Amino acid sequence: MSESRTGPEKLHEVVLRDTSADLPDARRSILATGLTLLAACVFLFLAWQTVSSLLLIFAGVLFAAFLDACARALAPVLPLNRAWRLTLVLLLFSALSGFGMVWGAGKLPEQTRLLLKVMDSQIDVLQEHLLSYGVDLLGPEWGRDFAQWLFSDQGRFLSHAQFLLGRASTLLTGALVILFLGILFAFDPNSHRESLVMLVKQSYRARTRAVMDEIGTVMRLWLVGQLIRIILMTLWVWIALYLIGLPGPFVLGLQAGLSNFIPYLGPIVAAIPIALVAMPLGSSLLIWAVLIYTIIQSVEGYVIGPLIQRQAVEIPPAWTLVAIVILGALFGVLGIALAMPLVAIGRVAIIRFYVEDYLGDNLKQTFNDGRS
Repeated sequence: MSESRTGPEKLHEVVLRDTSADLPDARRSILATGLTLLAACVFLFLAWQTVSSLLLIFAGVLFAAFLDACARALAPVLPLNRAWRLTLVLLLFSALSGFGMVWGAGKLPEQTRLLLKVMDSQIDVLQEHLLSYGVDLLGPEWGRDFAQWLFSDQGRFLSHAQFLLGRASTLLTGALVILFLGILFAFDPNSHRESLVMLVKQSYRARTRAVMDEIGTVMRLWLVGQLIRIILMTLWVWIALYLIGLPGPFVLGLQAGLSNFIPYLGPIVAAIPIALVAMPLGSSLLIWAVLIYTIIQSVEGYVIGPLIQRQAVEIPPAWTLVAIVILGALFGVLGIALAMPLVAIGRVAIIRFYVEDYLGDNLKQTFNDGRS
């Protein structure tokens, strides 16, 4: 009876049998895809809810990269193992921080108080000029008499004091978290890296490990380059403003140097205090101060900066500015400060994992020479 079946009937029977055998595999594949999407959605939701903590952790990783770069720099000079070099770096860093705090406690408060007083008066003058043209830029209730603002009402004073104490405790806690995470990551980077590498398939672990090492190199080069630029900018602006006789040159130079950590927007913001301090000293000094700062910033931004960062990842300026705006709007000051390194390591990960491995585009571009 079965032998009397035609060829098409036999073929149909074979197809049905193969299809029924493949159904469990197809169901398992669909289930695995659904669970993967669900896990990705849960991960994104948890990441969004804990993004402030994740940014603090990333800042701790950056600090660990800085400590590691310092320890590597001491390797040709001191023939010690890595743990001893890191310990020496921490001792030197603690000594320099203590010296800076002691030195700054006697000089920075007075200079800062003087500069705030000068800027406060110049904002008043600027507001009066704008009001003469019918422009109320700062609002009708604007007042910079902070003593009257704080002590006019006891309840308002207590609320502001509570707010300031809360912000101060939050900043202190964040700084301690970054400090201790950086130390822990720096002293044992391999175990922390391997704890992440083990989450991928065994056949892809070597590639993941290599890309993570490359990301670590990019972070070290970028961070060291940024610190060098900050120090140079601080010294140049400090000396230039001191030579032309502007009050508080060190504080103005320091804020100009620190603002370089945020590209494009930071240097523009740093020019405002310099202009406000120079305004009451005459138009000629104002022009000189702004001109000198512009020249220094241009030389640093277009000549010195690219030379220092030539071994780090090259990031298109537009994408950097987009990241600063978006992360600043979402996560505030911490997002703005960490936008640049996040874009740098994100670019490496996307090119290595997505462009080269998934799309199969074997790019010849290299981000660094791979030397440790």
